[in-house]
Amino acid sequence: METQDLKNKILETIQGKSTLKQKVYDNTLHSFNLLKEVLQELCDYYNNHLTEADNRVLLEYKDNGIFSAQVKVAGDLLIFGMHSNVFEFDREHGVWKTSYVQSNRLASYCGIINIYNFLSDSFKYNRWDDLGYLIGRIFINKEMHYFVEGKRQLGFFYNNFGKDILDKKALADIANLAIHYSLEFDLLVPPYDAVKIINVEQISQRIQFSLMKTGKRLGFRFNSDDVSANSKES
Repeated sequence: METQDLKNKILETIQGKSTLKQKVYDNTLHSFNLLKEVLQELCDYYNNHLTEADNRVLLEYKDNGIFSAQVKVAGDLLIFGMHSNVFEFDREHGVWKTSYVQSNRLASYCGIINIYNFLSDSFKYNRWDDLGYLIGRIFINKEMHYFVEGKRQLGFFYNNFGKDILDKKALADIANLAIHYSLEFDLLVPPYDAVKIINVEQISQRIQFSLMKTGKRLGFRFNSDDVSANSKES
């Protein structure tokens, strides 16, 4: 390829794809800031209806900076994190089967907001080996169209992509589903064989700091909660 041709290709990429990615980033950041408002409002709403409840079950919202926010719900902690980069899907992903992406190749570039579920005690007692679980992720593109991959009701069909606009109501629906799922997603006793051997240092630390490695599905397959329909177009 001639030098000038290469320069033209570089200019074309910057003017096209790179500009597009900046638009996707801006849309994702805007959506994440809206989500922060939604989370604060939801915490206020539920707490106003839990006036006679134990204070330990009240919801707590915390803004962790530009790309992170969290909600504590009783013994659970939901962490919402925006990735600063823009992504393309691998060729096996179901999104390529949608008519929207097939007719608009650049619509497949998306920003991501991840939703993780941890135990609040994992942070309270600095149990750094405890496990958290990705229960959902929101994909947003250049046109503010979105879809959600996730556990149970958090998973939307890919063919909604190109139809739905990510607004405050949609974010509230997603946040409510995430909260509901985390409350229904119970902590299971780990299999006996997974905890039957321990060394002296570990038991000493665990007695003093309650440091037993813990996760809601420790030793079990988390995939059992997947929605198989998520990968299909209805």
